[in-house]
Amino acid sequence: MNVILRKIASLLYGMAIHVRNVLFDKDILNGKSYDIPIICIGNITAGGTGKTPMVELVTAYLSQKHKVAVLSRGYGRRTRGYREVDALFDHYLDVGDEPLQIKRKFPDVPVIVCERRTEGVERILERFPDTEIIIMDDGFQHRWVKPYLNIVMIDYTRPVDKDSLMPMGQLRDSLDSLDRANIFIFTKCPPGMLKRDMSFMIAGLKKKPSQATFFSRPQCKEVRALSSGAPVALPEKCKVIAMSGIGNNEAFFNGIAKRYEVVAKIGLEDHYKYSIDDTDLLYNAFKEHPEAAFVITTEKDAVKLSSIENFPEQLRDRIFYECIGMEFVDMSAAPSVRIERELYDLLDNEIKNFNDDAHIRGC
Repeated sequence: MNVILRKIASLLYGMAIHVRNVLFDKDILNGKSYDIPIICIGNITAGGTGKTPMVELVTAYLSQKHKVAVLSRGYGRRTRGYREVDALFDHYLDVGDEPLQIKRKFPDVPVIVCERRTEGVERILERFPDTEIIIMDDGFQHRWVKPYLNIVMIDYTRPVDKDSLMPMGQLRDSLDSLDRANIFIFTKCPPGMLKRDMSFMIAGLKKKPSQATFFSRPQCKEVRALSSGAPVALPEKCKVIAMSGIGNNEAFFNGIAKRYEVVAKIGLEDHYKYSIDDTDLLYNAFKEHPEAAFVITTEKDAVKLSSIENFPEQLRDRIFYECIGMEFVDMSAAPSVRIERELYDLLDNEIKNFNDDAHIRGC
């Protein structure tokens, strides 16, 4: 598509989402609220912004003290409608790679996929009536559900105020939609980030005083073997092949290069569907780079690779994956754990406010 056609398409897309947002803002189209707090973790850009690590972080914290359920669309799955994810028996093609990853980490938390979010919420409340909080993975643009709390993830390396609407750029929604956000999380922040860099990024949002802002970067929590799922300690700076099929492959490759010597990169499309045919890809990579000891991939890719039937053991034994978490940073260079605690306190206060308001409404 040439530049002129892309500009026209972006203009038409912008007009469509503007009209849609106005209809919701004026209550001509009515989003639905529920009697429990719904926390939406989303973004306004295409490609990876770190939603899944954030969903996992919030789920890990809130599930310690509340009955939590996770609702996702289940992007790329071959099924339709409402489905409860089974960590042991479901194939990622039936439920989506990210929901299956989340369920395997939190086996006691209901993880649901349903492209119609209102149906998903209502079926969760019917099937799991003791649910106290629903964490909605993505859905910031899906306005038929009114979340109590909107957490918007922003890729630090792709400032939204410098971007354009699709297809000219990566924006899925207008910058005006950010008014609905309660919390902004900047992800993929570089080491050595200065205070003025943070101030510059915040200024680009034109945020309201009530909107909280946090800065974070990916952090490798541990490395696991694809063959067993067990944590392992790989030699530092060993020669590896980096492989990923996520929204921002380069960000993953750059992180790997800090810990290992990357001799080759295999970049695949986001939500890439692996098959037994991809063994040839791996065999050829090792053949071309005999100095490489291992393949390092992402946790999301590992979910899919582990689902391949008859995957050769000699290949499986040479594949490892990184489990990525989040490290928080701020202008005062405070420890990550303290900033993370501030986020948890904010979540706790918002949930308390919701429950207090619900109690008043019920009186």
